[in-house]
Amino acid sequence: MLSLTLREVSLALREGRISPTELCRKCLNRIKKTQHLNAYITVTEELALKQAQEAETRLLQGADMCVCISSILCRVIGVTVPSFLPLGAPKGPLDGIPFAVKDNFCTENIKTTCASKMLKDYAPPYNATVVQKLLDQGAVLMGKTNMDEFAMGSGSTDGAFGPVRNPWSYAASYTEKTGAVPESDWVVCGGSSGGSAAAVASLTSYLALGSDTGGSTRNPAALCGVVALKPTYGLLSRHGLIPLVNSMDVPGIMARSASDAAIVLGILQGLDMRDSTTVAAPSSPTELPEHFDVKNICEYHAPGLSEETLMQWSRVTDMFERAGARVEQVSLPHTQHSIVCYRVLCHAEVASNMARFDGLEYGLRSKVDSSTEAMYASTRHEGFNDVVRGRILSGNYFMLKQNYQHYFVKAQKVRRLIADDFKHVFSSGVDVLLTPTTLSDATRYSDFTQEDNQTRSTQEDVFTQPVNMAGLPAVSVPTALSRRGLPIGLQLIGPALQDKKLLSVAQWIEQRVGFPSIRDSSESRNETGVTKREQTSAV
Repeated sequence: MLSLTLREVSLALREGRISPTELCRKCLNRIKKTQHLNAYITVTEELALKQAQEAETRLLQGADMCVCISSILCRVIGVTVPSFLPLGAPKGPLDGIPFAVKDNFCTENIKTTCASKMLKDYAPPYNATVVQKLLDQGAVLMGKTNMDEFAMGSGSTDGAFGPVRNPWSYAASYTEKTGAVPESDWVVCGGSSGGSAAAVASLTSYLALGSDTGGSTRNPAALCGVVALKPTYGLLSRHGLIPLVNSMDVPGIMARSASDAAIVLGILQGLDMRDSTTVAAPSSPTELPEHFDVKNICEYHAPGLSEETLMQWSRVTDMFERAGARVEQVSLPHTQHSIVCYRVLCHAEVASNMARFDGLEYGLRSKVDSSTEAMYASTRHEGFNDVVRGRILSGNYFMLKQNYQHYFVKAQKVRRLIADDFKHVFSSGVDVLLTPTTLSDATRYSDFTQEDNQTRSTQEDVFTQPVNMAGLPAVSVPTALSRRGLPIGLQLIGPALQDKKLLSVAQWIEQRVGFPSIRDSSESRNETGVTKREQTSAV
């Protein structure tokens, strides 16, 4: 049952093949079984069981009502149950379905730490809008997932609660092909939303929320073999998402299929009076269409690509060409400056956003009390790691009066040129851009930590970061396993507000590549309804 997609498990709940409480307990047991991954910072077991029981009550009450009404109808007009009323009365398609949330989204009375000592005991008094929308649908919160501290990183290795391990480190495809010993040769899961990606990939939740500022959902999704959508900027509310870079942050959606991501997108999108940057959701079908028109698929290159990633890129472009699409390379001349531009803008906004953590109103407060200034300095030194302090320092440098025009203003101008590059390409008749998500498959932790955070982020964000600069939608979809038995993902980029179309293209790819996701070996194929996607043995 844990290997099913969101749509499949929703149907199982409504048909009574499993109850929400049983499903919740299965996921909780799975979380305990996979504790070595360190995917969760907080597991909300008691709350999850309470929410699951409430979902079960709703389903049972709805079923009883349907039986009562149908018996009357059968006597009066001879109508059978299936042709008149569905079984159950759920709040929505997510009622009773477990989900996880990255630990930088506010959750009412549940610790929200941003994987930092600064907020290790902080429990917000409200829910982020996207979290509240999921709860309003009856979804069951399993816990808060691990991440890089304040979402600054690309490996989920720099948080205060330790690194997240990629579930594929323990899959037979990796251990058998490489002879790796998982405890010493485990690979990173990407970042900064690594815990959310690991939660979905290891079958402890059916969907997860992440944040995406420069690729922080797409990067770990590609390395963990799940689907990730970075929506158009403003389509999902940022209210309650503890900010990194306000002008680029978006809530991201992680799921096991493009269809599942589309369901969640339909629930989360739209205006929010608490976030002035939100836009109205475009009208589109609730389900992804089986047939769509894509005439032009373009691609753009970057140095440093692994041979295997390039091979998968070529394989999928060949699929599109055989299906009748025109595939050609495209030039985005200013994206080569995106990483440098992002560094300036990101650090400048980080310096501003981190100023609120001063030890006075909430979060950590140092015991140093010789003066207010000493308390400020000591609190921030104790509460932030080296990465965060380094970005604050450089961000304040970029914002100095004598540097503002030279760094910040110039970076904003380059950002506009990057956005214009994308506008020019899409206005020329291009429907979708196809790129790799990452340069290669996942790196061993021991190798990954040989380089500093900034260098790693520069390498890993080369394909994903320009999309955030332009505020466009992008989706990462897993396509194959590398020779080491680890996932490789490709990224689709589209025009603003074309999120559903992108997911339709992603679904088209899914149906043809046959990616083998992780499955739970404790369940038989007959019990889970395992499809071609679930073929790799368990974590």
